[in-house]
Amino acid sequence: MSDFLPQSVREGLEAARRDAERRKSRLRVRDGDESYPVLRFWSKGFALAAEPAPNLRGLVDLFEGERHLYQCLIVTSREEAGERIFEFKRNTAAADSAPLDFARAKDAPVGLIESR
Repeated sequence: MSDFLPQSVREGLEAARRDAERRKSRLRVRDGDESYPVLRFWSKGFALAAEPAPNLRGLVDLFEGERHLYQCLIVTSREEAGERIFEFKRNTAAADSAPLDFARAKDAPVGLIESR
C-alpha cells in the first residue's frame, strides 16, 4: 500500500507515528536539567528522536514517570530513520536505599529502645 502513496504523504505518516510514540512513552532520559522522551528501550540501549536530542555521552539517568530506574553510562552509536541510537557501557539499577554490606537476620530488631 505504501508504494502507491506519494512521498510527502509517507513522510507525514512517519512523522505522525514518531510523534505518537513520543507522547505515549513514559520513559525519559535526564541529562542534568534537560529531559528527553525515550522512543524505544532494550537491554543494551535506547533510542531518542534525532531532532531534539543532542549527542549525549556520559552519565545519564533513566526515569519512568517520576520513578528513577537506572543510572547509565552511554555512548552514541548511530543515527537511523529519524532516531538517535544510544548504547550502554554501564547500566545500574537505581535503589531507594544504600546496599547492606552485611547479612541481616530475619528476626533482627529494627531499632534499640534504651531503658532508663
